[in-house]
Amino acid sequence: MRYPTLILSAICMLFTAGAASAEKRVAFVVGNGAYKNVAPLPNPSVDAKAIAATLRNVGFEVVEGSNLTRDKMTERLLDFGKKAQGADVALFFYAGHGIAISGTNYLLPIDADIKSEMDVKLGAAINIDLTLEQTMGDAKVKLVFLDACRDNPFAAKIKSNAATRSVNVQTGLAEMKSGEGTLIAFATGPGQTALDGQEGNNSPFTRALLANLTQPGVEIQQAMTKVRAQVNEETNKGQLPWGHTNLIGTVYLNGAPAPGAVAAATPAAGASKASDVELEFWRSIKDSNKPEELNAYLSNYPNGQFRSLALSRIASLESGAKDATATRNLSTGIDPATFKDEANQTTEDQIGLDKGQRRDVQRRLTGLGFDTKVSGQFDQATRGVITRWQAARGYPKSGYLNKLQHKALLTEIVATAPTASSSDEERPAKRRASSQPQAQPQAQAQPQPRQHSAPGPDPAGAGRFIGGVVGGMLR
Repeated sequence: MRYPTLILSAICMLFTAGAASAEKRVAFVVGNGAYKNVAPLPNPSVDAKAIAATLRNVGFEVVEGSNLTRDKMTERLLDFGKKAQGADVALFFYAGHGIAISGTNYLLPIDADIKSEMDVKLGAAINIDLTLEQTMGDAKVKLVFLDACRDNPFAAKIKSNAATRSVNVQTGLAEMKSGEGTLIAFATGPGQTALDGQEGNNSPFTRALLANLTQPGVEIQQAMTKVRAQVNEETNKGQLPWGHTNLIGTVYLNGAPAPGAVAAATPAAGASKASDVELEFWRSIKDSNKPEELNAYLSNYPNGQFRSLALSRIASLESGAKDATATRNLSTGIDPATFKDEANQTTEDQIGLDKGQRRDVQRRLTGLGFDTKVSGQFDQATRGVITRWQAARGYPKSGYLNKLQHKALLTEIVATAPTASSSDEERPAKRRASSQPQAQPQAQAQPQPRQHSAPGPDPAGAGRFIGGVVGGMLR
């Protein structure tokens, strides 16, 4: 009986492979990093090549490019638009610089030289909304991944050349609207910036996509929940990918699970233990003062273990029971300039922090709920924690300290005793830290990365791409 069973299994695998190959899948994958007029980014081309290879392995026809000029990007988009007509799945991945002006997002070719808003609107940058509409509108399922939430490198030029009127130049990218059958995922929340990662490696967002997006038998929305959890953990809660989906069915990029596997993976009635992914998601937003973040949890886990807590907190926020801006208010004893003066490497060097004082900063941040390793070194993880602390207090966000911010940190009463390190070498530093005078406590609130829900492109024919781009340039 063993051999007929093996033969039957092989036949089933052949049928499954045939069904997958019959599905038309097309992807646009581009990474721009070798910019000619602003500082280059080291990793986008690495990210794009890894994503392209991964997608080809699961049956995508990939239109790929690295370090493309405006003309080359247009050529690739035209090719992608033609191939995506009538596709079952069309996927768009971009890594590199993206900018937001007056609520509209643009991708930057490597030859972009933007001095004003007019340069952008006349075609120096690629309008994302228009591009997605014209290239992917005809596909049944549209998946969009933007690892482009970095600071606008042309912001200063644009603002300086807009003396006669107000121009809204935003940090990071703006929210986008998605239509039916669309999933949009950003490396981080609207208006925030994402990490590029160590040179020569993938960014945290791309690394999480590579690890989860094409796992066998994993549905796309489950995969994105895992992506959020991985990035959130890897960046010490300094970055939380944002996304919105209007998908109307299940989407698997590497085969749907067998019916038996689905049944085995489904908890029995009455099961009460939350999954690790759900638990991490809840931890990342449980103290949020934003109802939309709590609603995002309910959308992903309508029958989740923390549903009642989420509903209760939403009701409390909407009734005004909790002041979501408490930690941003000026407090007695805090110099008002603390809320205005920017901090950078130079201002931090001026403080003259030795290794023991850096440990003290890390302990205090941990004691205030901004967990970080007490090492005496301000590494990338610590910079992310400092940034979250600055955001929670309403100080300019940079990841670096200045004298005023350092003084303000020392006046905050640590609510819980830090436990990150307790070596004999560090104990004297702990005693010195605890003996410093402390002011009245400020209201504390754990800062949380943003999650927003907003719908992207309405269905439209890909054949209108050229006319649409020209029209979009003149809008």
